[in-house]
Amino acid sequence: MGILFEDGNFGLFRDGFLRTVELSAASAVLALLLGVLLAAFRVSPVPVLRTFATVWIEIFRNTPLTLLFFAVTFGLPRVDVHLSAFVCAVLALGCYTASFVCEVLRSGINTVPLGQAEAARSLGMTFGQTLVQVVLPQAGRAVLGPMSSVFIALPRNSAIAGAFNVAELYSVQQTLSERGYAIFAVFFWIALAYLCVSATVALGFRRLEHRPAVAR
Repeated sequence: MGILFEDGNFGLFRDGFLRTVELSAASAVLALLLGVLLAAFRVSPVPVLRTFATVWIEIFRNTPLTLLFFAVTFGLPRVDVHLSAFVCAVLALGCYTASFVCEVLRSGINTVPLGQAEAARSLGMTFGQTLVQVVLPQAGRAVLGPMSSVFIALPRNSAIAGAFNVAELYSVQQTLSERGYAIFAVFFWIALAYLCVSATVALGFRRLEHRPAVAR
C-alpha cells in the first residue's frame, strides 16, 4: 500500500484512473452509436450503404489499434484538423470498437425470425421503423453476452492512449518508474485498477442480461 501514499502518488493514480474511466466511457458511447448505425447499413436494402459498412468494418477490424492511433494523431493535423490528444484517442478507440459492435449486432439481427420484419412491413412500417422498433430490441437482448466482451476489452485497449500524450492510468507507470519505484509494485496497482473497471462493466452487462429474463 505504501507506494500509493508517497509523494502524492495517490493523486496521480486517482487522476489516471478517472481519465481512463472517462476515456473508456466516451469511446463506448461513440462505439455503440456508430456500431448501431453500421449494423443498420449492413442490413440495409441500399447497396451503397452495405458496401460502405463492409469496407469500414474490414478496414478498422483488421488494422492494429496502435496504427489507428498513429493515423488519427498524426494524420488529421496534415489535413488541417487539429484535435486534443484526448479527442483523438476517443476517435481511434470508438471507431475501432464500433466495427466489433457492428458485427456482434449483425449476428443478433440474423437471429431474429424473418417473419417478424415481414409482419412489420405488412403493417406499413418503413425499413427504419422495423429495424428500430422490432428487430434491434430483439437482437440487442440476444447479443448481450458477446457485446459485454467487446466493452470489457475497451478499458484495456485504452492503455495505448498513454503513448499518445493522454495522461490515463497506464501512463502513470512511466512517471512512477522514473521516480525509482519498483516496476512490479507499480504494475500490480495498475492491473488492479483495470480489473476494477472491467469487473464493473461485466457486472453491468450481467444485470442487463437478467432483466429481459425476469421481464418474461
